Amino acid sequence: MPRRSGRNTDTQVTETNSTEAVVSPKKGRVLVKVEAAAEVVTKVEEPSPAKSLRKKVKAEIASESESLDTAPKALADIKTKQKAPKRKAKTEDGDEDEDAHDKKTPKKRKTKGEKEAEAMPLAVRTVIATLKHAMHIGAHVSGAGGVHNSVNNALHVGGNAFAVFLKSQRKWSSPPLAAEARDQFKAMCLEHKYDAAKHVLPHGSYLVNLAQADPEKAEQAYTCFLDDLQRCEELGIKLYNFHPGSAGAHPRPEAIARIAAQLNKAHKATKNVVTVLENMAGSGNVIGSTWEDLRDIIALIDDKSRVGVCIDTCHSFAAGYDLRSPEAFKQTMDSFASIVGMPYLKALHLNDSKAPFASNRDLHANIGTGFLGLRAFHNVMNFAPFQHLPMVLETPIDKKGPDGKTVEDKGVWATEIKLLEGLIGADAESEAFKKEEQRLLDLGAEERKKFQGQVDKKKQKTLDSMLKKASPKKKKAPKGEDAEDSDASEGCCSH
Repeated sequence: MPRRSGRNTDTQVTETNSTEAVVSPKKGRVLVKVEAAAEVVTKVEEPSPAKSLRKKVKAEIASESESLDTAPKALADIKTKQKAPKRKAKTEDGDEDEDAHDKKTPKKRKTKGEKEAEAMPLAVRTVIATLKHAMHIGAHVSGAGGVHNSVNNALHVGGNAFAVFLKSQRKWSSPPLAAEARDQFKAMCLEHKYDAAKHVLPHGSYLVNLAQADPEKAEQAYTCFLDDLQRCEELGIKLYNFHPGSAGAHPRPEAIARIAAQLNKAHKATKNVVTVLENMAGSGNVIGSTWEDLRDIIALIDDKSRVGVCIDTCHSFAAGYDLRSPEAFKQTMDSFASIVGMPYLKALHLNDSKAPFASNRDLHANIGTGFLGLRAFHNVMNFAPFQHLPMVLETPIDKKGPDGKTVEDKGVWATEIKLLEGLIGADAESEAFKKEEQRLLDLGAEERKKFQGQVDKKKQKTLDSMLKKASPKKKKAPKGEDAEDSDASEGCCSH
């Protein structure tokens, strides 16, 4: 996950019918936002030194980001008949630890000028009222330096929702939530109109396994889990996303019962936080890769108003739930509605998949570049029941800089948010859509080939092993008989 945070950039907004002027109190900057049907263009007028600095920093990442940065522009012609409305004011949860947003990136010291340039918004937030469907899209941003910094980081990429770790997800215990950070978080959410109860989705620690059977380890997991729920209540956050856990060597029904028991205990110790079960990709003994797993946990929860589900698009696809065609998407959502129930759906994680369908591999890819493809996300963005839910990107943003070191390009998230917003109400049969769909597929072709090869190799290895076990073994020659006659007899029987 990101480890750096953006600087507070308070702004004053003046609205008109088609143009919004954003006046920054610092250095007399004036940002003018011009909206089109499927893209938002930001023009910046600022003093010469700052402008030069920004160009210099952007130039350093332009070469590798160019292909993704063109996405919103390429989609500008997709909405052929839609007019933009006028603006209105190895871990314990199992074997799945391949989430792209969990990879630690080496930090690189930045100059003061680079920090100032990074603090400037990469994209302007889209006003939800201008979208055909009220889709609140954002990303899993950093809360480094204090949870309040997550608000600035969400603004930085133009998100209308966001996720964040409320404490270090690599430690069992952390210092209490600082009162100053808590108060700043609440004030900034209010100032920038983020509804913390609806559109902020903290992610639980990967260390926690609520299915743990060992009493001592189970208590450690529960204590860490409860601490996060209490932090949510302090911050005014109502939704808390977490991985259900791993059964280990124990029977699945027993593991599910332990998860439910821990949730019931946590619900009684807190007031109103909704514990949101994330569906999983299905590797190893991880719980939650089927709708039935989620249903069975919910069935054992005493207060059903305190539990929900977050659907991860990558995990669903890897677990065998197809989203690619309109027909497959409808079938998947119909099955969720009948087995779990749509009222329990509280959030979504938006990720493409580097691994092929039903591979049980949790490998996040950038939107449109993986095996899901752009059409799957067109289905997602135009599904009315997903309106008003937090929709969080966890796509990869790490890349190698000119010096060969790994850096984070948060511009990827800014671009993908606009890309997804551009799909709302878009014509998936238009030439503009098909061209963009193919461009993104081409961008991820090598990566798809690589992981398809890995999956094929594993399947072949499994098949060879099964055939070897199934093939008849040679019999030893009976005593008193010629060994050659025995071999001939066996060969005859094998045909």
